[in-house]
Amino acid sequence: MDTLRPATPDDAPACGRICYDAFCAINDEHRFPRDFPSAEVATGALRMMIDHPGWYGVVAERDGKIIGSNFLDERATVVGVGPITVDPAMQNQGVGRRLMQAVLDRASSRGAPSVRLCQATFHRRSLCLYTTLGFRTRELLSCMNGPPLKRTLPGYHVRSARRADLDACNAVCIDVHGFERGGELKDAIDQGTATVVERDGQITGYATAIGFFAHSVAKSNADLMALIAAASEFTGPGFLLPTRNYEVFAWCLANGLRLQQPLTLMTTGLYNDPAGAYLACILY
Repeated sequence: MDTLRPATPDDAPACGRICYDAFCAINDEHRFPRDFPSAEVATGALRMMIDHPGWYGVVAERDGKIIGSNFLDERATVVGVGPITVDPAMQNQGVGRRLMQAVLDRASSRGAPSVRLCQATFHRRSLCLYTTLGFRTRELLSCMNGPPLKRTLPGYHVRSARRADLDACNAVCIDVHGFERGGELKDAIDQGTATVVERDGQITGYATAIGFFAHSVAKSNADLMALIAAASEFTGPGFLLPTRNYEVFAWCLANGLRLQQPLTLMTTGLYNDPAGAYLACILY
């Protein structure tokens, strides 16, 4: 019989291997780029989540062997799900549904007003599963990648973010999304990956990085383009741009960036249509 329990640091190698194998299986089947380049990278990412007090992890076991895991990012008022992965040999047996329900129950117990995730659009089974669990489709996302532009836009100053910028950045996020993501931003500042864009001496946007596991928020499309243009690299498979943002999407294509894969932003609970420009991370 399958059992669920909280993840522990010793679970990272087994969970990382399953995470790598599961994503490789679905991505290879549909001929899309792999989310993780190796099992070691996947293990490192999950170990970070397990060790971080702002994350909650749950594993599924069968006969004492780990067969899947799921994670919940609790660093903001709105929480994000993922990655959820099940051993390819154990899929389509209800394990994924139980892992999803476990993090939804966790979010409910903490009074989270909204739970969010990004789903690989080509993965039909996960889209149906999340829908039956109450998730609603909110946004089509395009994962963009290519050679970094490494340039500045006239009138926009992009620099490394500092702890002193937190309040101004959180204010931008509240204006755009209705809530702040300061926990993620603080971690990115400490890791040296966060940047801010200034216009007329005022912070008008920020990025925890430009990439798959990072998010960006900006007052205007021009502010967002300045952050993308200044990035020294696009981390992971690429950055997640709302496809309906025609101006930025077309600008990316005109500057040599290319669409890697489509994803779908899904949510439960409260949701406000963003009042500005943004890039999602793989969680939301």
